Amino acid sequence: MKNDDLLVKLGERIVQLRKEKEIRQVDLAIDSEIDDGSLRRIEKGKINPTTKTLAKIAKGLGVEIKDLFDFK
Repeated sequence: MKNDDLLVKLGERIVQLRKEKEIRQVDLAIDSEIDDGSLRRIEKGKINPTTKTLAKIAKGLGVEIKDLFDFK
């Protein structure tokens, strides 16, 4: 899997979890203490988030970091 494919899959997984939990994008950004523009780019697979940012997103979603990578 190419790095770009991984980023797209990661972004899609974050969107999936966010929607399952009925969390708006702006609310997840606030809860995760990250810029909503950055979250938008992460969800679109445009940027490679740091481990620290992924930990914040996972916390905001109420999941573990490994759950962000649970895609087939």
